Amino acid sequence: MTSSAIAVSGLRKAYGDKVVLDGIDFEVAEGTVFSMLGPNGAGKTTTVNVLATLLKADAGTVRVAGHDVASETKQVRGAIGVTGQFAAVDDLLTGRENLALVADLKRVPSGGQVVTQLLERFDLAESADKMAATYSGGMRRKLDLAMTLVGSPKIIFLDEPTTGLDPRSRRTMWGIVRDLVANGTTIFLTTQYLEEADELSDRIVVLDQGRLVADGTAEELKRQVPGTHVRLRFGDLDDLDTAARILPGATRDDQELTLRVPSNGDSKSLRSMLDRLDEYRLNAQEFSVHTPDLDDVFLALTGRPSVKEEAK
Repeated sequence: MTSSAIAVSGLRKAYGDKVVLDGIDFEVAEGTVFSMLGPNGAGKTTTVNVLATLLKADAGTVRVAGHDVASETKQVRGAIGVTGQFAAVDDLLTGRENLALVADLKRVPSGGQVVTQLLERFDLAESADKMAATYSGGMRRKLDLAMTLVGSPKIIFLDEPTTGLDPRSRRTMWGIVRDLVANGTTIFLTTQYLEEADELSDRIVVLDQGRLVADGTAEELKRQVPGTHVRLRFGDLDDLDTAARILPGATRDDQELTLRVPSNGDSKSLRSMLDRLDEYRLNAQEFSVHTPDLDDVFLALTGRPSVKEEAK
């Protein structure tokens, strides 16, 4: 059984009269990607700051890497790395110097060797001795994550790490995250990009107005939202007419000769629908099941659309 890298129970945080986290509970399994979704102001960054010992909770218990964040702060900090929404890179230093500084602060053995390995791993070797101020947004993000990896933390918090990146740089970061998890690192990711969560996550929670409103895999969350349907395409208008008459709730497209039939997508309902077609000797030339995507889930749960990836 996989043990928990993070365990949170009854976490509360308020700023004056504004309740930011209203008693949330969740666990993160070791060696997985756990994504927390939510609109701006939902409490995602506050959650990360509490888990990373940067902010004290008002109530609840939080254990990270087996240590209590309130009473064992030093042990927690020794086990984690944090990358925020804005790269924490010193523009007046080179990429190599930024990494070397972190290695010195963490007293990493063979720091120079570690720095060289990270520069190569993140494809920054050619730019290693250039000022960070000259780096592109994608390069700065990679350098920031490389700095986070100095000391080989067991758990990494990525707080909206790809905000503002172009799609190509975002996918490069995804590849790095996958490599980290493959090597046993636990990733706690906050994001507004639904495609990002869908691509990377083993488990997703949705935070809205300080409360968790959903918890599950991407597929489990999609199944919670109405909109799953079966799409059938027929060979001629007569077959389409008959199918539209015998399948309740179906909507048709005469030009495409297609029928959209509401369904929960499980095998029993699909079998029943196909049996119904057989009764009337109807044959669909194309058959596919369509489920809502995470954008639909996000909108249904929070009442707000997600951040869309810009077309580049």
